[in-house]
Amino acid sequence: MTKPVVLHVGQIVEPCAPRYHAAFDVIEYLPGGPLPANPGEIMAIIAAAPVPAALMDALPALTIIAAFGAGVDKIDLAHAKSRGIRVANAPDPTVGCVADMAMALLLAVARGIVAGDTFVRAGHWMAGQFPLLPRIHSRRMGVIGLGRIGGAIARRAQGFDMPVAYHNRTPVSGAPYTYMPDARALATWAEVLVVACPGGEATRHLVNADVLRALGPTGIVVNIARGTIIDETALIAALETGEVAGAGLDVFEAEPSVPPALRTAPNTVLMPHRGGGTIETWAETADTVIASITTHLTGARPPGTLPGF
Repeated sequence: MTKPVVLHVGQIVEPCAPRYHAAFDVIEYLPGGPLPANPGEIMAIIAAAPVPAALMDALPALTIIAAFGAGVDKIDLAHAKSRGIRVANAPDPTVGCVADMAMALLLAVARGIVAGDTFVRAGHWMAGQFPLLPRIHSRRMGVIGLGRIGGAIARRAQGFDMPVAYHNRTPVSGAPYTYMPDARALATWAEVLVVACPGGEATRHLVNADVLRALGPTGIVVNIARGTIIDETALIAALETGEVAGAGLDVFEAEPSVPPALRTAPNTVLMPHRGGGTIETWAETADTVIASITTHLTGARPPGTLPGF
């Protein structure tokens, strides 16, 4: 039986590759590279990198784009809708691991874990004590975006006895946390600000200089969502001047390029966008993507289909 031809946009990684190849005739496409010789046969895209309008238009048989993960901000959704191309994502598998990463970054920044590791390895402990740092349990956490991931982070924070408040476009029905009307109000209340909302133009630089100033000189910022949500220039200035105490970042505005000022700052802990990147999560996400495409090609609507598609 002939397998459906699927274009994988972005590098195929383990443990996804064997799963994809078992289900589809997969063609790897790196953005900016030459299109495959058989564009008219490609029925689906697995999106692990940006999918612009021009790429969609080069594939006349394309009917579905399945995002590898929850984020769809790098897919031209308006153009996909105009072409009648279905877009589906895989929001569930990454939730727990991204929430874990948020707490790991918070603890690493607040308790100086990276600096402490360096201190011990360099033999400095023999010459003196590592400096004391503030505790993290019982500190107030503000969550921007109380979706699946934001909710998982809030639940973890409660395990650390941290009061939680949040900001969303609208209040979440039944949420047991305090709702704040905007990001600045949330930052004014919080001691820790965790960014967990979707990316895109609607949230671009939502966390700006004013919000960081409101968080204050003992505040910590954690971003496990999208780099564009934080004004990186404003964050660098706030870190350098002491307007905020530190930042734990898994995402960046122009990743994989990271500003030298963030890379050399003593009050940052940085990760290479691995919040949802665990062996189990990537395998589960690949299986979800395969199920979405397979379901769509049978004429049914995949569970992860975005509203309006």
